[in-house]
Amino acid sequence: MPELDLTAVRYRFLSEEALSSGVRESIFNSWRRSKAMEVSVDPVDLPFIREPELDSPLVQAARPIMRRLAEGLEAEPVSAILTSDDGVVLSRAGAVGRLGRDLDTVHLAPGFSYSESSVGTNGIGTTLETRKPTLVVGAEHYRESLVDLACAGVPIVDPTSGRLLGVLDLTGRIEHGGGLMMTLALSAAKQIEDRLLEFSGTVQSALLQAYNVACRRHVGTMVLAVSDDLVLMNQRLRRTIESTDQSALIEHAVDATSTATRSTVDELPSGITVRITRVDTIETMDAAALFTVHVVEAAATRPNVRRVPVSLPGMVGRSSMWRQTCSDLLRALETSQWAVAAGERGTGRCSALKAAAEVHRSGHVRVFAPEHLSTGDGLVELADELDHEGFNIVLRDIDTLDADTVEHIAALVSDKVDDGWLGMTADISDGDTTLDTVLLPMFMRTIGVPSLRYRVEDLQDLVPLLLRRLTRGDDVSMSPAAMRQLAKYGWPGNVAELRNILAMVVRQQRAGVIEVDQLPPVCRTFGRHTLSQMEALERDAIVRALTENDYNKRAAAESLGLSRATIYRKIKQFSIAT
Repeated sequence: MPELDLTAVRYRFLSEEALSSGVRESIFNSWRRSKAMEVSVDPVDLPFIREPELDSPLVQAARPIMRRLAEGLEAEPVSAILTSDDGVVLSRAGAVGRLGRDLDTVHLAPGFSYSESSVGTNGIGTTLETRKPTLVVGAEHYRESLVDLACAGVPIVDPTSGRLLGVLDLTGRIEHGGGLMMTLALSAAKQIEDRLLEFSGTVQSALLQAYNVACRRHVGTMVLAVSDDLVLMNQRLRRTIESTDQSALIEHAVDATSTATRSTVDELPSGITVRITRVDTIETMDAAALFTVHVVEAAATRPNVRRVPVSLPGMVGRSSMWRQTCSDLLRALETSQWAVAAGERGTGRCSALKAAAEVHRSGHVRVFAPEHLSTGDGLVELADELDHEGFNIVLRDIDTLDADTVEHIAALVSDKVDDGWLGMTADISDGDTTLDTVLLPMFMRTIGVPSLRYRVEDLQDLVPLLLRRLTRGDDVSMSPAAMRQLAKYGWPGNVAELRNILAMVVRQQRAGVIEVDQLPPVCRTFGRHTLSQMEALERDAIVRALTENDYNKRAAAESLGLSRATIYRKIKQFSIAT
């Protein structure tokens, strides 16, 4: 059919949806899908979807084939284009001169989607819809801006699973399009699938070897290995994680193989929250990876299970967040689980962890400070302590140590899981660290210790306690006005800063009532108002929702039934650090 006639047929369809002989059935069906999805015919700018995943198995398998295509098409006005299974362009080769500029103009470039829902009928999107090789020439394109192009798309299918991975497309000017482009595209796509098949065998062999090494190295730790076609989990994981949770855990691990994040926290269907940490990626491609798993938060206690007390000896606090922290620590120590008290420095992490251990563990709790562990003598002492049966050890501020020392400690404790109890305090907000990779996976529980600014109502208990300790029982107290002023301060140094400030005050006054004008200037210049009980509860709920949703504000808002605008306003109102 002459091009002019095809153009007229296309215009008639767009206005009447009338079928005319001469339009291939596959093209007509695609036109109908495009019209039903209300795809724009006019050249509207496409949105950028995402940065291409250049380390995916598909891209790695296609890289040498794309390179050869680029070399072969150097003198031809044809471009080779590789896309993902949702039509996002991953790479483009051979687009030079005028053709390259034309493809940039219509956004046929990395990061943009050419699915049918984005641009209508085209060699990429229609191939994805039909899973069949598709040639789209000139006015067969749905979008006006593409009618000068010819596209030959071929699906790329995983040879082991049959899953559609993406499309290899050859695109050129209409006068150069036709059967030759389709033949070349079919040949190149077959070469990519052959390389994927080679990789599959290599990956599974490497994964099995890495899994066996990890099981020997991480004794007592849950280990999980995943690839496109293989899942391996050790006995400890199968015993600890219920079968109903295992499929969800595997899905989270598969998702983690395609991200740059080394560690994620996810909730499983039963309510258990786990930290999944990638400890190794198979070098041949990123389709396979090895993970350690440890429980961050157990499922909610059932009504028929004995509840543990919610206070720790020698420590005070009335806020719901603090009481929950105490409860979580005591529950972890009741079953002698290795535990991490996580949070900012100065929050009382070490004191709380040590107090919980003294409730449920027999014997003295030995605390190792970071400045001691950073020396050879300190590491020798730690090794000696670990040799004692039933040891009770807390490693304080472990995140301040260098990577070599953390790896040394990990080697010392790796085979001691069943010999005693080990606790650790750290700020684990940065997930991509040696600590997170080699040491944290050995700890079954991570309990967050809230910052003082999130529980200022606890000042009512903390201030009298600290004043008694600083003055050794002398009769000194804080006036109501001074307490209100302390509640307005942000406390970046947490409880440790509170103690230092009170120590400054009692050096000047060891008896009587402390008034506002006797407080240091830093406590009298902060303008936040004191929270009411309702505001404190609201703030606690928002902080808890943010923590449970990995500080994703949209997800936190949805879990609380709030709009995003409201949660942003509340975060600012309560000075919540995100």
